[in-house]
Amino acid sequence: MRVAVSGRSPVIALKAEVYYFDKFVVGAFESLRFYMFRRTLGKTAAFVGYAIQYGCVAHCAFEYVGEVVVCSGPSMEPTIVSDDIIFSERVSRHCYNIKKGDVIIAKSPFDPSMNICKRVIGLEGDKVCTSGASDLFQTHTYVPLGHIWVEGDNRQNSSDSRSYGPIPYALIRGRACLKLWPPHRAGTLGGSPTRR
Repeated sequence: MRVAVSGRSPVIALKAEVYYFDKFVVGAFESLRFYMFRRTLGKTAAFVGYAIQYGCVAHCAFEYVGEVVVCSGPSMEPTIVSDDIIFSERVSRHCYNIKKGDVIIAKSPFDPSMNICKRVIGLEGDKVCTSGASDLFQTHTYVPLGHIWVEGDNRQNSSDSRSYGPIPYALIRGRACLKLWPPHRAGTLGGSPTRR
């Protein structure tokens, strides 16, 4: 008696189906892993893109609009006391709108990594008194072109233009306009207590 064989035995057919099913599952798993990797990579790239954009916006805001500054030292007492937090706007510097009596933040002429906070006493071409309050004779000088003369409100305890001379306009970082902290003294910065 002859038995007709139909191409495959049932065991071989079952092994082939299991093999193709395994390939399908492995392929689906790999495509799922690739999809998740692509999605994660896309989200990371989007995050980095937004971080760079917001970083650029923050840089422009700090460079051209203003910044918050924590002051330290006794040279501007009683107007600004140590650990006061002030807002320094930069528009006045860019528009060359610094006036006598303004409190400015500038780079120190001796240490560029340090900022100083002083009051503008004289602009270019002004005649200013260079002697201290206790000096017997008063001496005067003219502020050169492109410079300003700055002094602290606490003249007895301030290193300012009387020590290092007029500072170049390019060292100005901004004009201090608002005191933000402490809350009981918050508000705009007033005039010089010495009326200079």
